Amino acid sequence: MIGVVACGALAVDVQRIARRRGWEVEVAPVPALLHNRPELIPSAVLDELASLSVRCERVVVAYADCGTYGGLDKALPEAGVPRLSGDHCYDVFGSAEVRSALEEEPGTYFLTDFLARTFEHTVWRELGLDRHPDLRDAYFGNYTRVIWLAQRPTEATRTAAKNAAARLGLPLEERPVGDSGLERQLEALLNDGQ
Repeated sequence: MIGVVACGALAVDVQRIARRRGWEVEVAPVPALLHNRPELIPSAVLDELASLSVRCERVVVAYADCGTYGGLDKALPEAGVPRLSGDHCYDVFGSAEVRSALEEEPGTYFLTDFLARTFEHTVWRELGLDRHPDLRDAYFGNYTRVIWLAQRPTEATRTAAKNAAARLGLPLEERPVGDSGLERQLEALLNDGQ
């Protein structure tokens, strides 16, 4: 069995893809709220790697850089473990879409399905905007639009994305990306070294 230390924002997608593909993996999620404290991500990932290493033949990391500014990449070579490529999960799901969106409009705020569904908790409350809504413009004043990179568009997630954009006072665009980018990268990670 292969152990996968996964970003909490990707863990459900990783598990769903693994089930669909018949991959025998054990997924250990790292709390998604660490995105608000990215300097803590490398040590949390290393802790999960150590735990999985005793139960699994091999381990990989389903994490992009996620704001660690190379901290994760510095920690992983010591463990000899590969990770997903990209600066953040937006790149994992839709690298080309993210690049073109930022070329069109640098002031783009991105939502994934996870972030759309959890926006109220992971962004609004975590940034204290529920208590201090006047800070919204300080945090988001330079953004001009929200793009939802829709992996599995449902009405519930679409409504959540609309609500998140409304909270930010920004227009919403939906760009279907699916999960094939994540699936390709996972397949490469899992087949690496076999």
